[in-house]
Amino acid sequence: MTASRTANASTIDPITVEIMRNGLLAVTEEMKSNLMRTAYNLIIYEALDFTVGLFTAKGETVSIGLGLPMFIRGMSETVKAKIAKFAGDINPGDILVTNDAYITGSHLNHFTFTLPIFHRGELIAFTCCMAHWIDVGGAPGGATTDIYSEGIQIPLLKYQREGVVNQDLVDIIAMNVRLPERALGDLRAQITAIVSGEKRFLELVDRYGREAVLGSIHVLADHSEAAARLNTLSIPDGVYEAESFMDDDGIEIGKRVPIRVRVEVRGDEMTIDLSDVSKQVAGFYNSGVTTGIACAQVAFKCLTTPTDYPINDGAFRPLTVIMPLGRVISAQRPAPMRWWMAYPMTVIDTIFKALAPAIPNRVIAGHHADLVVTTLHGINPEGRFFITSIGPLGGGWGAKSSEDGIGVTVCINDGDTHNGPTEQMEAKYPILIERYALRTDSGGAGLHRGGLGAEMVVTALSPFSLNTYVDRMHCPPWGLNGGLEGSGNAIELRIDGAWHRGANAKVFSQRFKTGDGYRLLSGGGGGFGNPNLRDADRVAYDVREGYVSHQAARDLYGVVLRQDGSVDESATAARRGADTQ
Repeated sequence: MTASRTANASTIDPITVEIMRNGLLAVTEEMKSNLMRTAYNLIIYEALDFTVGLFTAKGETVSIGLGLPMFIRGMSETVKAKIAKFAGDINPGDILVTNDAYITGSHLNHFTFTLPIFHRGELIAFTCCMAHWIDVGGAPGGATTDIYSEGIQIPLLKYQREGVVNQDLVDIIAMNVRLPERALGDLRAQITAIVSGEKRFLELVDRYGREAVLGSIHVLADHSEAAARLNTLSIPDGVYEAESFMDDDGIEIGKRVPIRVRVEVRGDEMTIDLSDVSKQVAGFYNSGVTTGIACAQVAFKCLTTPTDYPINDGAFRPLTVIMPLGRVISAQRPAPMRWWMAYPMTVIDTIFKALAPAIPNRVIAGHHADLVVTTLHGINPEGRFFITSIGPLGGGWGAKSSEDGIGVTVCINDGDTHNGPTEQMEAKYPILIERYALRTDSGGAGLHRGGLGAEMVVTALSPFSLNTYVDRMHCPPWGLNGGLEGSGNAIELRIDGAWHRGANAKVFSQRFKTGDGYRLLSGGGGGFGNPNLRDADRVAYDVREGYVSHQAARDLYGVVLRQDGSVDESATAARRGADTQ
């Protein structure tokens, strides 16, 4: 039996609703903390590559602890798929699991565990945890062209039935991964997260009553809807279009992958049409339809309810998403999905680009839009197999109409995800990070400057194989309203002492000897507004801080500096006057 709506929204007083708002947030925040404290792999407890959430008995989103913004749709749809699969057979003590890429919308590394919450025999909610396992079998590197080569696939199953763990499933998983002790350690951490979420949610129910909790959830969703509709009304009615592109799919090198979006605003509703995004590709840059829908939802939330928490489905009621199957962000089996996260963030950027003429004060210029991460695997000096990711390398975000872009910040796909500490990476793996610094001049020039990217130089202390799947080398972050583009992402390899840069920023199964290395470069954000209008003293400050070079100050901003770094006002006025003629 599932819970129906047990309280009229109008009977829930505002104080109770506000208590529930913070209580629900506290539940998912504690789930996050418990996962991070007990996980075995850096990518979870340092990089925060996971998402946890609370959902209604129907699978609707109640609160999400980010993690990954792109999972605002995938987790809910995964919970709904489990409800449909096990209809009539969901019982106390069950835990449901899958890593089906075409349900979650991502790749096989994302194992998703869901626990039904019962109160006095009635199903009232679910907790859920998605987390990235560093290894799920399959080829550890190279260019995959189908899902079967990317690792073990777990359909919709019961990991636990009425409190009894399915040991056969655990044994199958352990046999199909290279580091079973770490995979199963992360599995147990995820179980800890969802069980603690169940406990805290039931404490709310026991303290305030089921009607108050479930009724408040409906009220909070209605509040989010009202805020979203009000802010959508402030966008001028019209049809807005934009396009961009990805470098290639890693198989057909140099063949651009088009990204085209269409946005229609009518009153308090918005339609985002992603029909003209490229069809699914042969390379592993595809993602599932839930991610395609999430692209539109993330953009819509940023534009309409960016500070409305907890994140719930009410915020998306005014949004219609047109997302045909078979596109690169709605791929169908057996399309490869390993690097599912690369293209969606450019889709979001392109939605902002489309709406820039209508609401220039509420969008940003293009950002670096890539994880900019490398994966390494090999045998360490102690003779043990290792596999890890270095990064993600934060990059530049686009400038706004009112301020500079943020520098060295992880891309929009990964939200709270951040870099692993340099010292920790060096302590755990046979690498030396020689340099980790800002990239001068990487931010696009403008009245407001784009954020800066970063440079990381890594040296091999013992042999390993490297893979990197970086894109947006040839489609750098664009500027808006006269702002200039930022630098693109890139990678350079040092083999036998000589540096090389390829036709794109993708490297598959490159073997490194001791002493070889690579330079990873994240792009900068696009600028906003005419660079000649930027205050000359701010340009001089940027030069002193190393953000902008003397040459760029002169050539891009029209600012002439004396040897002591001060502004030469007369030369600057003359140069800026000449540049505007």
